[in-house]
Amino acid sequence: MEVFEEISPADFFYRNRDIAGFTNPTRAIYSAIRELVENSLDACDLYRIKPEIYLRISQISSRGEGPEVYRIRIRDNGIGVPPEAIPSAFGQVLYGSKYKLRQTRGTFGLGGKMALLYGQITTHSEAVIISSTGAKKIYEYHLRIDIQNNRPIVLKRAEHENADRWRGTIIEFSMEGDYTRAMPKVLEYLKQTAIVTPYADITFVDPRGRLYRFSGIDSAMPKPPTETLYHPHGVDVETLNRLIKSTRARTLEEFLKRHFQRIGDRTARAFLEYAKFNPKRDPKGLSPEEVVALANAMKGFDFLPPDASCLSPLGEELLEAGIRKELNPEFVSALTRRPSTYSGYPFIVEVGIAYGGGVQASGGITLYRFANKIPLLFDEASDVSWKVVNNLIDWRRYKVSPDMPVAVFVHICSTKIPYKTVGKEFIADRPEVEREILNAVREVARRLSLYLSKKEYAERERRKLDVFQKYLPKIAEFSAKLAGKEVPDIRPLLRRASRIEAA
Repeated sequence: MEVFEEISPADFFYRNRDIAGFTNPTRAIYSAIRELVENSLDACDLYRIKPEIYLRISQISSRGEGPEVYRIRIRDNGIGVPPEAIPSAFGQVLYGSKYKLRQTRGTFGLGGKMALLYGQITTHSEAVIISSTGAKKIYEYHLRIDIQNNRPIVLKRAEHENADRWRGTIIEFSMEGDYTRAMPKVLEYLKQTAIVTPYADITFVDPRGRLYRFSGIDSAMPKPPTETLYHPHGVDVETLNRLIKSTRARTLEEFLKRHFQRIGDRTARAFLEYAKFNPKRDPKGLSPEEVVALANAMKGFDFLPPDASCLSPLGEELLEAGIRKELNPEFVSALTRRPSTYSGYPFIVEVGIAYGGGVQASGGITLYRFANKIPLLFDEASDVSWKVVNNLIDWRRYKVSPDMPVAVFVHICSTKIPYKTVGKEFIADRPEVEREILNAVREVARRLSLYLSKKEYAERERRKLDVFQKYLPKIAEFSAKLAGKEVPDIRPLLRRASRIEAA
């Protein structure tokens, strides 16, 4: 007889850790670092705190062949975690503050806990969490995750005086990994993070004691993202049912205005007339069939587009500054597109292009991909940005050849990034997103083309001047001898030609 049983979310991800990016020891240590750094950046960005992050990886034992055991410690200066929330925030899978309709790096509230879970199942060690919100006390927890019941097990709890009013979070735990193989991806991830968050100070100490410092620029941070309401085009029947159960609205008209963005009196009445519902009807009195009819009507009505003021794009100046800081290119240009929407979710596409300097020629366009300020390093060929840059753009039209050092940077920010997998490594080719990326890349490519044309013209003029400087003195000398006159001083003429060429 078949036996049926229920497993907890922690048990599910313990059995299926691959889907969260913890595929093997190499990928696991990269994923752990990435998730921890992104949580630290979110804890700062949401409150406009200039991030100061310290990350250290120490090798604590060697198992001979195969993966080794590392101790990971990360410290940030974010808002901290209230003491009553620390055990569940770090010891309960799918518990966190990421389940709001708001632009955040994290999506599922899973990654940081998966790192601790992976450390626990590979080393059977506890995690140490130290945090303070800037109050009089610093709280320290030693905990494990009860995998079968998805609950934190607090092994030790301590309080310390906070004389300096320190604020932030420290996480320290051990895990099995292969840093030697993961090192290129880890360093590339930190470098790209420094590009897309140029205002952050990130310090990294690797297992050999080597110090990597990514200093932030002294610049205003982007405005923090804000929580927003649902847009009617992005609502399904289940979401509508949840809103109806929790609402305090007494009428459908009030319900629409309270729970959905950009719906006022006029729009609410026009939609309910279109959907054939009485505006004074109590939403809690709707039958299941009427809820389905209401949800279907929302998809067909011409509402105003979603409000994108809740988003936090990097901005053209900061994106250019980040590219210059890390790559020091000869030419760079950035563009922030106007907000657009897909399935009722607002999104903004930002694109940069860089040429020369620290950009290396790679036999094609070097592509940097970001989503909500997260660098995406794996599965590049499955991403919509790769499709646009490599399949939809004819770079010859923009004077770009495969052997040229050109890099394209694509950043998408949204309340809901259309990732294809839980691992958050590549973005689906939604038509609306693809169109925005394509138009943005074309615009910055035109700017590069104009720069290359000017550079080509200047090079032609320089070659002409070189010819003049080589032969004109000889021609002047020969002509003077034939005419029986003194050799003229042509240096002022050459200097003037040089100034014209430089201009």
